[in-house]
Amino acid sequence: RNWHKMPSIIEKINQVRAQGQDVTAGMYPYRAGGSTLVSALPPWASADEKLFENLRDPQKRAQIKAELLHPTPGWEAVADLSGAEGVIPLDLRNPENKPLSGKSMQAIAHLRGQEWPEALLDLLCSEEPFWCEDDPSKMVFSIFVTMSEENLRLQLQQPWVKISTDAGGYAPAWGKAWAPVHPRSYGTYPRVLGNYVREENLLPIEEAIRKMTSAVAQRLHIQNRGMLREGLRADLVIFDPATIADRATYEDSHQLSVGVREVWINGQRVLKSSQHTGATPGEIVTPIGANC
Repeated sequence: RNWHKMPSIIEKINQVRAQGQDVTAGMYPYRAGGSTLVSALPPWASADEKLFENLRDPQKRAQIKAELLHPTPGWEAVADLSGAEGVIPLDLRNPENKPLSGKSMQAIAHLRGQEWPEALLDLLCSEEPFWCEDDPSKMVFSIFVTMSEENLRLQLQQPWVKISTDAGGYAPAWGKAWAPVHPRSYGTYPRVLGNYVREENLLPIEEAIRKMTSAVAQRLHIQNRGMLREGLRADLVIFDPATIADRATYEDSHQLSVGVREVWINGQRVLKSSQHTGATPGEIVTPIGANC
């Protein structure tokens, strides 16, 4: 419902930047965001740790269903924005629910012969025993397809937009046993370089790399990284522009990208011939002036 506003938003940002305002943005190259299935509910439904109490109360359950179908003002109804076909639960821990992982709520509801709000609430209830040691508000990592591909392309072309993952780092060896994650954790930068630079020729490779490196370092006031220059920390990624590509998907997120040959961190090689060397020279990076 807001997709059509992007050109005017960019125009306004360009106007205030021309007036001297320091306005920038960051993005990742995927149409879907990642959050919990509980985040699809109105906030009051999970407040005060009363999620399951509310789901078992017929009157409150009916109110939750009504607000899923017809959201009241004042909260971000992500399921309404994405539609049931764009809500995709991934981290289902109940063995009986495992076959549903990666399917949309629309498909799950169809399989169960239910309306999608009823199917969503039943799914959460059936997961309760498998999340007893976790915060219920963080239940069931899910994908919400809420963004426009056309807008992603438009955003990437703005010189003041940086590229970032909005995600943590994982390794397939332990990540698969832990939980599904958003593919942006593995594929953000190779996806830009492979799809939007090589395949679509949307922006020059030099500009894409600037958005990933020096532009980010400058924005965060990290003065000794982000460029290849004598005296700076030697953080290097050597990749093949003809083959680099992401492999992580929403359904199978713990997949390494391809086309990355070597990685150097703080002057030490940590990836050689696409294999980890065992070196661990990483360190916490603190922006200049940060109070931490």
